[in-house]
Amino acid sequence: MNDVLPASAVSDLLNRECFCITLDHDALCREVERVAGDREICASVAKERPNLFSNAPVFLSEAVTHGMTRIVRAIESVAELPAYQQASLAWAPPIASKHFGPRGAFMGYDFHVSSDGPKLIEVNTNAGGAFLNALLAKAQRACCREVEVGLMRSHVDELEPAVLRMFEQEWISQRGKGRPRRIAIVDDEPEAQYLYPEFLLARQLFLRHSIDAVIADASALTYVNGQLCLGERTIDLVYNRVVDFSLDRPEHAALRSAYMDGAVVVTPNPHVHALLADKRNLALLSDRERLRSWGVPAPIVQDLSGVPRTVLVTSDNAEQLWTTRKNWFFKPASGYGSKAVYRGAKVTKGVWAQIVQSGYVAQEFAAPSERIVRLGGSDEPRKMDVRLYVYDGQVLLMAARLYQGQTTNFRTPGGGFAPVFIV
Repeated sequence: MNDVLPASAVSDLLNRECFCITLDHDALCREVERVAGDREICASVAKERPNLFSNAPVFLSEAVTHGMTRIVRAIESVAELPAYQQASLAWAPPIASKHFGPRGAFMGYDFHVSSDGPKLIEVNTNAGGAFLNALLAKAQRACCREVEVGLMRSHVDELEPAVLRMFEQEWISQRGKGRPRRIAIVDDEPEAQYLYPEFLLARQLFLRHSIDAVIADASALTYVNGQLCLGERTIDLVYNRVVDFSLDRPEHAALRSAYMDGAVVVTPNPHVHALLADKRNLALLSDRERLRSWGVPAPIVQDLSGVPRTVLVTSDNAEQLWTTRKNWFFKPASGYGSKAVYRGAKVTKGVWAQIVQSGYVAQEFAAPSERIVRLGGSDEPRKMDVRLYVYDGQVLLMAARLYQGQTTNFRTPGGGFAPVFIV
């Protein structure tokens, strides 16, 4: 088949018709429990997160994955330019001007795959799921050895040492040498978070490599005598999963103060979010004329054509955007997790009035591709997006998410995280 059809056509065909690789739930469960050190975690996932993992993998061509990688590297290249930093920090909160060196652990670049190549949908600084997806990729069951050998070319075995190096480098970038003695994986009410199982996986990874690790509620942290603490334990590095990106909320006061004083290494942090994940920056990255005026080389400008045109919603352009709303997707500039986002074709006048007054961006609609999944003997389509987990421009892992509706939701039967196999 691969001698007759181009790789893109092969991947499309496999996404429509291949059901010969499926998730081995028992194998995944055993591996998650072993790595997390928690024998009850699978029961919790099955009961409370039944649509966390899809049974079906996603197939992509090498050309598409290489295109995604080029877009990522182009973005991170432009983010180094003084002109870009000045523009992006101009609309960021003051805390974002603090830069201690870290580049941001687990940057997430989310894509839709269109007929003319990958389209970047957004960038996230606290991209979840990497630890879970590494185990998911290992738990796939092929119908025959030929399929297993031909398609399951995964680098998941390389993820653990790469993750360890990433956190060590984040430490060195601020402290100059050595490694952290204790890492806190911090979120608001971490045990209530949908991706709490991967907090357990992250903690065990650090412990296996002789770094003490704790999972902490941000509100439980204290900052006394120049030290960030959890109870009596001093915290050296915070793996930051809170979505208060500028650390403004009262419950984050200790973390904010320690960060501002450089008393703790925080990754990802407000500076990284302001440079890369604020959705207003997509307006800069998709403006070819502006990029050229900054002296961005033509090949990088061309790679950034994979960023759909994005504009800030203002009172000046509101009427035009409303008239052409079917062509746009509307997102809050500081939003996360697909909250309060709207497909233009479904926006009502009442919602539109809120959008105009609430700091939104409009992004040209890039339709997601589909993966056919088999449910109860019937074949059903699911939309898909692809996430690249990245550190310092290098892709650590690639995974897909299958869903129905406007955005990824982890509530769709047959949906959830899915491994990516490259054709």
